[in-house]
Parts: sequence; structure tokens; C-alpha cells
Amino acid sequence: MNSETQILKRKPPWLKRSLPRGAEYQAVRKLLRKNRLHTVCEEALCPNIWECFSRGTATFLIMGSICTRGCRFCAMSRGNPIPLDPEEPSRIAGAARQLGLSYVVVTSVTRDDLPDGGASLFADTITKIREDVPGARVEVLIPDFQGDAQALTSVIKARPDVLNHNVETVPRLYPAARPDSSYRRSLALLERAKEDAPEIPVKSGIMLGLGETSKEIIQTLRDLADAGCDILTMGQYLQPSKKNLAVERFVHPDEFDEWRVAALKMGFSGVVSGPLVRSSYRAGELYKTVMGEF
Repeated sequence: MNSETQILKRKPPWLKRSLPRGAEYQAVRKLLRKNRLHTVCEEALCPNIWECFSRGTATFLIMGSICTRGCRFCAMSRGNPIPLDPEEPSRIAGAARQLGLSYVVVTSVTRDDLPDGGASLFADTITKIREDVPGARVEVLIPDFQGDAQALTSVIKARPDVLNHNVETVPRLYPAARPDSSYRRSLALLERAKEDAPEIPVKSGIMLGLGETSKEIIQTLRDLADAGCDILTMGQYLQPSKKNLAVERFVHPDEFDEWRVAALKMGFSGVVSGPLVRSSYRAGELYKTVMGEF
């Protein structure tokens, strides 16, 4: 499908974004550095970083910036991760308070080296945010914890407002894009989360442009709906570097609109679909749309 090293394709006009700049952007970066915090915005080379930082928000990345898996679409560094920092939840809660966030999104690298995959740190982070930022909503974007049901339960018991886990792509492309992951294991996690806590919205997301067919996209959306997924995000895959999988095609914004309509007809409560959409992009606004309140 793709050679080991790929030429980066020129992006179409609808994917062009402004370079990071401005006082608010710099203030957010300074606060993150001061608190020794990582964000997926920076580590994953998110194209929306300027917009989000300029709006005074960020998606926190816990457990360091080194991942134990080698997903070939991802910009995260792979290697031997650092030990967990038990004070990280407190620093994230403090940063969320200083930023004045009413909706906090927390994600992580995948830590297969840990007995619970880092689930306990997710739970601690949710708890600290609840304590330090009263009234704030908390969304967590979690790894699959290698299918560990007890790990998932520990996160659910901390009562996040949204539980997110991305399937990322269609099952046929897993060997190329997510060789260390399992499509069925991810679906099982989403289904278990909905069964264990039906009142907590379950969220997932997929990327387009990796070579999937329309038939495969439809089946994946049906699988997610059948698993109890309430909220869906769909965005364009962008190749982070020449070492990552190449973009097979750039999906036009009109097609993303068509997929949004199709997903809503399948029963999803909320769908955001567009070239620059990412899992945490305007997550608070999507939550409000689905739940009708903040």
C-alpha cells in the first residue's frame, strides 16, 4: 500500500491553516511549559493548534509523550516511556483552572508497559479536575487498555462526562495503519463502556483518506452505532512526516458533509465531520449539542 518513506503531498486549499501566532497562543504555551504539561495539539502536530490555543484551550496529554505502539499514521514518538508522574493530575487541574476551562479534554499516549495501561492516572486526573474546577465537564480520550475490563471500569467509576475511544480507520487498514491494535477490541471497549454506564455519552472517531472505500466507511459507522457510540467525529488524515503512511486522497468538504448526514441517519446523537475535524476539536460545543446543556 505504501513504501517505508513517502513524499508529502501538496494540500488542497481547504486544508491550509494560519501559522501559530498571537498573544493568547503564546500565553497558553507559556502556561503549559510552566506546568510541565504535554498536549496532543503539539505532540500530534494538530492543524488546529493555532485556533485552539488562541481561544485559550488545549487538549492535555498525560503519561508523557512517548508511546509504546507504532501506529503508522501518528506523529507521536515511539520508544521507552518515562515513569508516571503522580503529580501530573494536579498540574493539569491547575492549568485548567488558570485557563478558565469549562470543558476539559484529557488524552494520553498508549502505555502497554503499565499493568492497567494508565487507567488509574486517567481516574486521578478526572477526580482532580472535579475538585479544582467545580462545574467543569471532563472528556477523556482513552487507549484500549489491551482489552482490560477492570482498567476501563476504573475510568468509568471516576465519572467522565464523555468517554472517547477512536477506532481511527476501517478494519481492513488496521495491519497497515494500526498494526499493534485490534478493531474488534476497540469496538468491544466502546460497547462495554455503554453497557456499564449508559448515561455517559460514548464517542469515537475515524480518519478518511487512507484508502478506505465508501462501503467500508458505511460498515464502520454501522459497527460504531451498534456498539452504542453516541458521538462521532470524522476528519481528513494528514501525513505528519515522510515516515508515516501517505495520504491516498484528500476528501472534499462536500463529501464530509454527506457523511455527517449519513451518520445522523444511522442514529448518532452528534456528528462533526470535516477535513480539519479532530477528536477533541470544539468538543465542548459538540457535547452541548448532544446533551442540550453545559
